[in-house]
Amino acid sequence: MKRIAILGGGSWGTALAIVLSRAREPHEISLWIRDAALAESIRRERENKVYLPGQRVPDAVLVTHDAAAALKNAEVLIGAVPSAHARSIYRRVQPFIERGAAIVSATKGLEPATHARMSEVISQVLPQEFTPRFAVLSGPSFAMEAAAGQPTAVVLASHDMALANRLQEEFAGPSFRLYTNEDILGVELAGAMKNVIAIAAGACEGLGMGSNPLAALITRGLAEMTRLAAALGARRETLSGLAGLGDLVLTCTGALSRNRHVGIELGKGRTLRETLGSMKMIAEGVGTAGALLAIAGQAGLELPITQQVNAILHEGKSPRDAIRSIMERPLKRE
Repeated sequence: MKRIAILGGGSWGTALAIVLSRAREPHEISLWIRDAALAESIRRERENKVYLPGQRVPDAVLVTHDAAAALKNAEVLIGAVPSAHARSIYRRVQPFIERGAAIVSATKGLEPATHARMSEVISQVLPQEFTPRFAVLSGPSFAMEAAAGQPTAVVLASHDMALANRLQEEFAGPSFRLYTNEDILGVELAGAMKNVIAIAAGACEGLGMGSNPLAALITRGLAEMTRLAAALGARRETLSGLAGLGDLVLTCTGALSRNRHVGIELGKGRTLRETLGSMKMIAEGVGTAGALLAIAGQAGLELPITQQVNAILHEGKSPRDAIRSIMERPLKRE
């Protein structure tokens, strides 16, 4: 029986605690939550009423605000925390991480201040011995559906395929299927980029547009994602798999998508401040658009959709004008 510690009391961290409780391999699971009051509420009610209402957290899951208790003897540490807070949280828990533990990042985003991927953040914070035992968990996975037992397929990427294969076996359950690959770069970039495209998709819906523009946006969004990822050294096939196309389709079309919701509200005329102020959870795409543009600029690439999303979010451009700017770009071959 393995001890698995999960960092993060949001929807995905809570869902993973529930999902991994059903795994074929039995585990001891702890869920660390930064907010002491929320931790106490979940421990008492066995439900995360703030971020994942209606889904019971099994009695066997240790829910705690105490990092030392959560990470004690943990052989696997899963980070499901917002990208903007990841560095400070990993620094906070670093003294309690067991030597030899495997680190699995389940965060889909880039650090806004540095544009770093989570694998880069973790490698900078944790001692060098943790770096080879690192994996990324990503793919089309709404927390609510996964927790409810809906069939969910995700990707587990690691440079250490023996580790990936072992985690694949240990995490798998009756409704949770994992595929492995070695392309950490591609999986992390895909998880960050699809959130930005989803904001654009939501803006189209908020403007009352139909299925034609949505299909075009998803298709060209995938091309934009693939172009940047390949230029940075990722595999193109990763972007056509679950971490890329799969998660892009889910986030651009699913009613539970936070980033799509942001786009919808902006398309309806609400301000970004109003939209984010009404949300309990973080939409990673808001902080990722600018980071992607900076990375693309260094690589000498244009990201037309990302550029317009960033203009909507941070430059006051109207969603309708942004869509028009995309449509009026010079004509070219596909």
